[in-house]
Amino acid sequence: MQGLVEHHKEIAEYFNRKGVSAIFLFRRNLLRRMVSMLANSYDRYAKQLNGTHKSHVHTHEEANILSEYKPLINSSSLIKDLKDMEVTTAQVLEYFNSTRHIILYYEDLMMNRTKLKDVQEFLKLPLKELTSRQIRIHKGPLSDHIKNWEDVNRTLTGTAYESFLSSDY
Repeated sequence: MQGLVEHHKEIAEYFNRKGVSAIFLFRRNLLRRMVSMLANSYDRYAKQLNGTHKSHVHTHEEANILSEYKPLINSSSLIKDLKDMEVTTAQVLEYFNSTRHIILYYEDLMMNRTKLKDVQEFLKLPLKELTSRQIRIHKGPLSDHIKNWEDVNRTLTGTAYESFLSSDY
């Protein structure tokens, strides 16, 4: 997102000039986003699947292998990191409010398949049933996916981010 934020004026002007429609896909649970980002970053270098980096998988076996990595989250900067993610999201939405766009949340897509219909309508595509071969990697409670869960739990309990500890879709 760094380049997007740094060059937002030029990008927004280009989008408007060329009639580009943007789809902003965010996560409501920023702690889950952090786990996914850290695991993806780890796999980029570890290449756990036969020497290949994969951010998305198509078999339960591959998902199980990738989900075995449990990132260590820096609990001393966790609240600041979550706030920074919120600020960046708000900035992106502000920077691109003049463009034709739709905002989607990953959790909504997982819980409500009609969201895909909304996207097709936004893109002015003929409606059809959409499917994905991708398999979810980090299933179940976050406590199963964070190495220092106790620290993270203690840090977020009683804060505005406490709901991230238990929410799932």
